[in-house]
Amino acid sequence: MINYKTLGLVNTREMFKKAVKGGYAIPAFNFNNMEQLQAIVKASVETKSPVILQVSKGARDYANQTLLRYMAEGAVAYAKELGCEKPEIVLHLDHGDSFETCKSCIDMGFSSVMIDGSHLPYEENVALTKKVVEYAHQFDVTVEGELGVLAGVEDEVSAEESHYTKPEEVVDFVTKTGCDSLAISIGTSHGAYKFTPEQCTLDPETGRLLPPPLAFDVLAAIEKELPGFPIVLHGSSSVPQDDVDTINKYGGKMVAAVGIPEEQLRKAAKSAVCKINIDSDSRLAMTAAVRKTLAEKPGEFDPRKYLGPARDSMQKLYEHKIINVLGSNDKL
Repeated sequence: MINYKTLGLVNTREMFKKAVKGGYAIPAFNFNNMEQLQAIVKASVETKSPVILQVSKGARDYANQTLLRYMAEGAVAYAKELGCEKPEIVLHLDHGDSFETCKSCIDMGFSSVMIDGSHLPYEENVALTKKVVEYAHQFDVTVEGELGVLAGVEDEVSAEESHYTKPEEVVDFVTKTGCDSLAISIGTSHGAYKFTPEQCTLDPETGRLLPPPLAFDVLAAIEKELPGFPIVLHGSSSVPQDDVDTINKYGGKMVAAVGIPEEQLRKAAKSAVCKINIDSDSRLAMTAAVRKTLAEKPGEFDPRKYLGPARDSMQKLYEHKIINVLGSNDKL
């Protein structure tokens, strides 16, 4: 058993309280490799922002759980080396699919876990979430539950249709499970292809697809039922069209990729939504930079020469999200 506190990590409890009170959201950035981790840590230090390092079950398998433990410990040390005296870094399991997965992460030093039972019948979701909470709280690890289903595909998480969270269920769910935060469905979606062209409208000026708006009425109803309770939005990448264009220009084939407009995320961040998940945007920034470098320098074979620019591109993206979308800068 490895306690996250010995790694220098924190859980989400206090940072969420401050975020709800302050009207901003904590960035939850998924990472799979060293370059992403470096970019996240540098961006959080540069902007003086707390940050959640998210690892999906697939990313954990890819990276190896032992290496992840040391990467998280290294992230804290790196932040201090960069000049941040008291970094607030969370290591969080994204979309845990079983009690066993969550327990394994807690035992290996994660400071926060999500148990996603949203695909289960309601009472089964409650029972599974409660079981994870009871185990996690023994070690002061915070737990995120989920009500409602997001559409889209990201790693091993996949659903064809979304189902909005039912406001009439949230008090019962939170009370029975004891979860520390609640992921809801109000129209966000996983992946870079969040909406079909049929769901979108066409911008007459740019010719680009415009996604349907988020269901802020559902969010407001949930806030009314759970005043001050930490709410989480998954599937909140904006799918920057500049990066999509760059990928396509240099040999990619991304058609009808569309995300959540940043102005809608800014609005959400000012509410009880205190954690916003972003994954696809960093993948796009990285892929666009790698494709551009290799296209312009086809003889290049040193990974540092194309992963370095990719890392810089991701750091720029993370800083933009922190300052211009989530508002979590200068909160350390």
